[in-house]
Amino acid sequence: MYAIQVSKHGGPEVLDYTEAPSPTPSEEQVLVDVITAGVNYIDTYYREGIYNAQTPFTIGLEGVGRVVSDPKGEIAEGTMVAWNNAFGSYAEQVCVDRNRMVAVPDDIDTNVAGTMLLQGMTAHYLIQGVYELDENSTCLITAGAGGVGLLATQMAKAAGATVYTVVSSDEKEQLSFEAGADQVFRYSGGLAEQVRRFNGGRGVDVVYDGVGKETFQESLEVVRPRGVVCLFGAASGPVEPVDPQVLNKHGSIFLTRPSLGAYTATDAEFQMRASTVVQMVNEGKLHFRVHDIYDLKDARQAHEDLQNRKTTGSVVLRVREA
Repeated sequence: MYAIQVSKHGGPEVLDYTEAPSPTPSEEQVLVDVITAGVNYIDTYYREGIYNAQTPFTIGLEGVGRVVSDPKGEIAEGTMVAWNNAFGSYAEQVCVDRNRMVAVPDDIDTNVAGTMLLQGMTAHYLIQGVYELDENSTCLITAGAGGVGLLATQMAKAAGATVYTVVSSDEKEQLSFEAGADQVFRYSGGLAEQVRRFNGGRGVDVVYDGVGKETFQESLEVVRPRGVVCLFGAASGPVEPVDPQVLNKHGSIFLTRPSLGAYTATDAEFQMRASTVVQMVNEGKLHFRVHDIYDLKDARQAHEDLQNRKTTGSVVLRVREA
């Protein structure tokens, strides 16, 4: 089979499209023919060595495909499944843990299905986990036109919250408004002051910051006293170490650095979040914007575009025809 492998950590140039042996599933896994693989920022962290993975390795965590074989004989061959935590998903075949995948209705587009779980469940735990939004809540979402940003906006509006977002261009502003944002801002000095002006002079209840280094200080400024700063990503780079006294200075605020793994720690919680996302997509209540579809061999270009902020919404690799 063909796969995207990393022999040494580095930039997109270390992604090699090469032949690799097909994996062999354990008793707790199934072997899947990959149709599309999701491209996410976490993949760049593994590629760069920010997250540990022993080289060489096949990159990628998420995708959709059809079951080829199940050692236990419990899951029928040809069953369409999606997953978000199967290391080695940028490949023609991957082994997926049987308790960490979800069945996909045939009427969900495979390009959406291949990228819906990681971003969809991330948005779900942000809105219904880190901080329980309701009709009395206000929030600010950085990277509002990114994959998670667009989904979190939709979920936050469905919960009744007032949603402010931050984007970098006119095109992204329009996408954010279409997702339901009440007001869209740009990355500029005085962001916190601008948001407070629209929010009746007070800070927001929670900031969902997936950008990191470039926006973290504004995130501290824009949240209300005893509010929550949720740092869930680092698209612009990691945040410098924080003196806890800073949280006191800004009004006894709370800072959390959550992960999807912690919010899907049990099989039951994974199934709850995964099935909720699939149901919302299938019922037309959650809309995914697929920015572009790259062939598997073009993974380098996909990573370059993602990290250069040339993408909006989700990014997928096409591995085979459905």
